[in-house]
Amino acid sequence: MGQMGQHWCVLFLILLWFQCAISGGDKEALLGLKSSIDPSNSLHWNGNNFCKWDGVRECLRGRVSKLVLENLNLKGTLDSRFLNQLDQIRVLSFKQNSIFGKIPDLSGLKNLKSVYFSYNNFSGEFPASLTTLHRLKTIVLSGNHLSGEIPDSLLNVKRLYAFYVDDNNFTESPPEKKSDTAAVTAASGSGGGGGVASGSGKNGGSGFAAEGDEGVGKLVFFFAGDSPEMSYSLEDLLKASAETLGRGTVGSTYKAVMESGFIVTVKRLKDARYPRVEEFRRHVDVIGRLRHQNLVPLRAYFQAKEERLLVYDYFPNGSLFSLIHGSRTSAGGKPLHWTSCLKIAEDLATGLLYIHQNPGLTHGNLKSSNVLLGSDFESCLTDYGLMSFRNPDFPEESSASSLFYRAPECRDPRKPITQQADVYSFGVLLLELLTGKTPYQDLVLEHGSDIPKWVKSVRDEETESGDEPTSSGNETSEEKLTALLNIAMACISLVPENRPVMKEVLRMIRETRAEAAHVSSNSSDHSPGRWSDTVQSLPRDEHLSI
Repeated sequence: MGQMGQHWCVLFLILLWFQCAISGGDKEALLGLKSSIDPSNSLHWNGNNFCKWDGVRECLRGRVSKLVLENLNLKGTLDSRFLNQLDQIRVLSFKQNSIFGKIPDLSGLKNLKSVYFSYNNFSGEFPASLTTLHRLKTIVLSGNHLSGEIPDSLLNVKRLYAFYVDDNNFTESPPEKKSDTAAVTAASGSGGGGGVASGSGKNGGSGFAAEGDEGVGKLVFFFAGDSPEMSYSLEDLLKASAETLGRGTVGSTYKAVMESGFIVTVKRLKDARYPRVEEFRRHVDVIGRLRHQNLVPLRAYFQAKEERLLVYDYFPNGSLFSLIHGSRTSAGGKPLHWTSCLKIAEDLATGLLYIHQNPGLTHGNLKSSNVLLGSDFESCLTDYGLMSFRNPDFPEESSASSLFYRAPECRDPRKPITQQADVYSFGVLLLELLTGKTPYQDLVLEHGSDIPKWVKSVRDEETESGDEPTSSGNETSEEKLTALLNIAMACISLVPENRPVMKEVLRMIRETRAEAAHVSSNSSDHSPGRWSDTVQSLPRDEHLSI
């Protein structure tokens, strides 16, 4: 081995020793912590791999990054010597135990983002060391015996967006300091990472965030008839791990997995200041009360000074885009069987008509990636009604993937989307179903009156290649595809007044599907089998709601 190789070996051994020493430090710190708060031996920490110990939810590069010890009847006092050795911790939770004494100095936890000490027996003043941790986003100290005033230094924590200190004994600020207290309240909702401030005052008061502004800083749920009450809280949502699903015109979409394993989809709106609070609340209340089998339900919303979130059910079966075109890395899609086209078309028309039955309400951004597949592979519209949240004073151009679904009269981002424009988008979506082609070219301007010829040529190509899922020589297939094509052509009329309303569109689709079902019942070309064939190979968890 050369001299250079020996140097590298020595360096590697030094780094390995250093990593082991650090890891050993975390292990000793955890055991020291256990000795101070676990007299009943509730924590069964054995073995050398402390990353697998109960409550150690996550390790990064062999260091503890997430420690969650909740509802374990832990007692005693926290020792800052042990806690501050765990300097790679991002999430620290001791909620719902019986730990007492002062909250210790945590200034050594420079990476701490979330701290949950709620519902213990902590006493003393607000822990000033928390205000020195500039990465903090969440502070939850509810349900203790803390007293004194909330320090103005909390203003220094610029990223803070969740602040709960209700059900304590904090004193009211003197009159000359109330403006400072209000500023602290505002700061806790103005960070770069999100926005919620809630809970403070005396003996369970909850006016710390958003005085006189009901609903701001809270997770507001919508319930309908048979919908069970949601079993998660804002705290659960803020602690959830998030995966980005897509970014669009009005915001970004995330898959949020809570510690309980429950999954939701969260849309974070780009502009948290438009429209104004009351207008935003009125509009979100309208879309939140919509319940239909072909709509993805909006379950809750949250708003604070710099944050607006919309919470939807999570659909693991993916989007219509993934059904038509395959995964992002695939070579592309192909036309669906005509029975599948009819089923999807009826689902979409039914959901869109339901939206249009609410005066003035539109979907506004209808495209295949905003159609998700339900548990029975029914097509469900999502992201409906959100275009009202675009600020007309700062219009943002839509992506190419959205633009070519948009009716020509509404392509100016400052123009409102009408129900007639929704009908146009529906027509483009029908053509996407019929051809398997993404509408990244302007169909009307490029093909004009030749669209039927273009659609036929695309499907003929698939037939010649052996990939076309229709039955060759089947007159029923040709008739039903022609009927769907005629509906699409009516929907994409350049003159908005010439487009049919959705009630008429749904009627035509249902008539076509009823005739098809009657014919298929006398042949071997059964719809149910064809539809299950279509979805059988669909990649799961390909949710592309953007």
